[in-house]
Amino acid sequence: DDGARLAEARELRPAPSQQAAQPGPYWAVDAGPVRIVGIDTGLLGTVDAEQGAWLREVSAGDRPKILVTGSPLYVDGEHHPCEIEGGGTVDDIVRDPANHYVAAIGGDIHNYQRYPVDVDGRTVQYVVAGGGGAFMHATHTIPRVSVAGVTEDDFRSYPLRGDSLAFYSALYGRRLRLRRFFTLTEAEATAVIAERLGIRTGRAPGGGARVTRRTRIVAGLLGTARRPERRKRFRLPVRKIYTSVFSPGSATYSPPFFKCFLRLDVTPEAVRLRCYAATGNRAQEVDPPVEDEVTIPLG
Repeated sequence: DDGARLAEARELRPAPSQQAAQPGPYWAVDAGPVRIVGIDTGLLGTVDAEQGAWLREVSAGDRPKILVTGSPLYVDGEHHPCEIEGGGTVDDIVRDPANHYVAAIGGDIHNYQRYPVDVDGRTVQYVVAGGGGAFMHATHTIPRVSVAGVTEDDFRSYPLRGDSLAFYSALYGRRLRLRRFFTLTEAEATAVIAERLGIRTGRAPGGGARVTRRTRIVAGLLGTARRPERRKRFRLPVRKIYTSVFSPGSATYSPPFFKCFLRLDVTPEAVRLRCYAATGNRAQEVDPPVEDEVTIPLG
């Protein structure tokens, strides 16, 4: 039974230093020079009063800290500070200089995003890192970023918006059996993203990429973000409705997968955060490419 299996597993780590008790779904672990604080935001993306009091307690002190949360505090170009029952927010605690938070990493959304936010002269890295499994949430629906002083020049994401749009165009082309109409190349998708958002994309579209009436229609139907002054039009589901209705049956087993994982290397001086791509291609499995990297000083 489960009890016997648990006892057997515990025998593999018999030393007291290898064992720990987790009294609740939230926790704090001291890992060398940093403290990693994990919170449970539940289904509603909030924190109850008891957990809020605990969070304030474990966040105090000079040790640098990294928050791990189910609900990202910055995501899709928006700020979600995460309310605490009884008053205040999780982000209030992260921003408090007395607590020495250097990063806040959230899951839930199945892609990678990073927002380096200036908080009273120090930079806190707000990261979305939910792209390790399941389906891929679109990034081409993210509007032109301008939040908390973070602009497109500072913002990072994986997959890039153009790759996301190309992926979903192929997916809907197969699903609706309209491949010739829907499917966009990465170059076409990148070019129409640049036009719609008025931005310099992370990768140049490539020679010969033209924005045509078809690419504009496909981009609009697939929910590609627009400039703020443009009005919204009809679009096919690629986010909330897609997630609840289509995504479980839309997992792809043909590379590239556009999954990703984080690696954090900690020294007494800094945390090195890297986002690695997991594409399903053999060469990149052996040597995963780094899609984003930042060094966070701890001093």
